Amino acid sequence: MKTLSTVLLLASLGVATSAAQAADSCSPVRMADPGWSDIGATNAMAGIVLEGMGYKTKVDALAVPIAYGGLRDGQIDVFLGNWMPAQQGFYDQFVASGKVTQLAENLKGTEFTLAVPDYVYAAGVHDFKDLSKFADKFDKKIYGIGSGAPANQSIAEMIKKNDFDLGQWKLVESSEQAMLSEVERAVKRERFVTFLGWTPHPMNVKLKMHYLTGGEAYFGKTGSVYTLTRNGYADACPEVAKLFSQMKFTQDMENAIMADVVDKKVSNAEAAKTWLKAHPEVLQGWLTGLKTMDGKEALPAVAAKL
Repeated sequence: MKTLSTVLLLASLGVATSAAQAADSCSPVRMADPGWSDIGATNAMAGIVLEGMGYKTKVDALAVPIAYGGLRDGQIDVFLGNWMPAQQGFYDQFVASGKVTQLAENLKGTEFTLAVPDYVYAAGVHDFKDLSKFADKFDKKIYGIGSGAPANQSIAEMIKKNDFDLGQWKLVESSEQAMLSEVERAVKRERFVTFLGWTPHPMNVKLKMHYLTGGEAYFGKTGSVYTLTRNGYADACPEVAKLFSQMKFTQDMENAIMADVVDKKVSNAEAAKTWLKAHPEVLQGWLTGLKTMDGKEALPAVAAKL
């Protein structure tokens, strides 16, 4: 006959086993990366913290529309790159409709719009309406990022509507790296070029550039970046979801990590780890009230991994 203490012990073991199994089902944490430098940096920081908590991560390189579809279908857990208002169309289609969950704001005060080098700005291109005045010098081209990106869709709509007299212009789609390589080639020759620019990003340090006014209807004035999850993720994986709800970034933080990747030729993971080691106070806010996968305090466990 089982004693009461035996029954209680078995019950507690059952609870612990269930909790461990639940946590185990949350690893790996599946994340999306559209190939953007800033998301590479934030994914790397998240990966280091999650590893310290006992979780593995799996990062898939996915275009933005595929990332949203993956969240909707439960194939992706987390996406740190919901740029607003640039992704308003995707927000309406997936978040506002209840197919994807917007968990938290992770970055404030972003800029995301068309930009030009300083010599183009000095020539009189300050606003979207100024582009058409120099159409021939620009070869009627606007350089965007990867196909399917929301910002590209905004530019395509602008061209389709002939806003700012851009109806005969062409959107050139490519990867972020290819776009910036084209801009750098143009700058060396002081050739006119306009392209998608945003903060935070090392381009703001590497290039002497200016953001154009007048495109607020398409890109907003300033924006924020949000963390998205698949529906039900906070219930299924509460510790990981709480981490992502508390994980906030800053422009200086992301710029420093991205600059190290570019200047020192290190990986995102190496640059992120170096930054976190130098700023351990950030972890206190991110890890407040959190446990590791095996139930220990998260903060000392993650700090020990750095």
